[in-house]
Amino acid sequence: MLKNLLVSAALVGSALIAPAAVALPASAATLGAQAPAVSVGAHAACQYRQDKQVWRCITPGAFCPKAARGKYGYAKVTNRKYRCLYKNSDPYWRWRRA
Repeated sequence: MLKNLLVSAALVGSALIAPAAVALPASAATLGAQAPAVSVGAHAACQYRQDKQVWRCITPGAFCPKAARGKYGYAKVTNRKYRCLYKNSDPYWRWRRA
């Protein structure tokens, strides 16, 4: 149970799930049993990956990998289209709004 609490706290701290979704059901807390899996939405299960020429589950404004340069990606929360671009004003390859 302590392990579940620590994992939940780590997820909340990294903003992957809403704090309301972390609460354990009263029956699990009183029985001392393993807490059931909590559904946290589609974006929490999303994993950063390349899907042919498109990248999935990107974080807008984050650095892009070398393989993604000039390619498009879709944000994990909003599903908006971004492109990995280099700008002289910000000399890094980043996911920028397309």
